[in-house]
Amino acid sequence: MAHLRRIRLERAHEDLRLSDPRRETVSRIAGRWGFLNHSRFTAHYRSVFGVPPSRTLHD
Repeated sequence: MAHLRRIRLERAHEDLRLSDPRRETVSRIAGRWGFLNHSRFTAHYRSVFGVPPSRTLHD
């Protein structure tokens, strides 16, 4: 399961990097990759990438 979660996190990370923050939200991207709990997604994302997903979307 950890391997699959990592792959989904990487895909979500790529979507966050490439998305327009005026048209997309962290929650929508997380849900697209099967992360239904926003808090858990944020915690996993931060532990892997070192920043919250919102920073990736807005940078």
